[in-house]
This record gives sequence, structure tokens and C-alpha cells, in this order.
Amino acid sequence: MNGINIVSGGTVNHLFTIDLRNTNWTGKDLSNALDEIGITVNKNMVPNDPESPFVTSGVRIGTPAVTTRGFNKEDMIKVGCIITDLIKNTLTKEALKARVEELCKIHPLPYKK
Repeated sequence: MNGINIVSGGTVNHLFTIDLRNTNWTGKDLSNALDEIGITVNKNMVPNDPESPFVTSGVRIGTPAVTTRGFNKEDMIKVGCIITDLIKNTLTKEALKARVEELCKIHPLPYKK
């Protein structure tokens, strides 16, 4: 994923884990930073993780919340790019948050009466 390592090299289901050991991020820090821009993930340990379970070297990402909103493959690519831009520090958090908000406007939460 844009130079970011995925544990197991990919995914065949709705969950995958990003290995952050080749970045300047911990799972805890990235999880908190993504939360600030409107993306929720969980910090997660990776195989042979040098960090403690309270810090971790990875984040786990799942798709059920966004597929429920109607996100499609192209939208998921945009989400991946937003995450990558944050990891690589290519855009400000404000710019990334605006991109998240734009996607969420297109796909609002389903409303049930």
C-alpha cells in the first residue's frame, strides 16, 4: 500500500494490519493521529513486535464501518491514500481531515427510524 508494509503482504478479508516498523510512527501514535482526522483504527501488535502491547508497532484496519456507509473500491483507495499521506507527513492534518469529511459527506451514516 504505497510503500507501507501490510502484515502478511495483503488481505483476503475485511481486516488487515499495517506494520509501522519502517516508519517513524508507533501504533498508538498513528491511531491517535488518525482519530484526530476522523479515521478510527486500533493499535495492534505485529509479529516479533519490539514495542509493548500498550504502544505497538502496528494498526489494524477494518472495513465494515465504511462499507456500511456505502464506500466502494475507489473510496477505499482514497482512504488508503489519506492514511499514507499522514504516515509520510505529506499533508497537514487539517487538509487530511477535510478529505475525510468530504468522503463522509458523500456517504453519510445510514439513518434508521
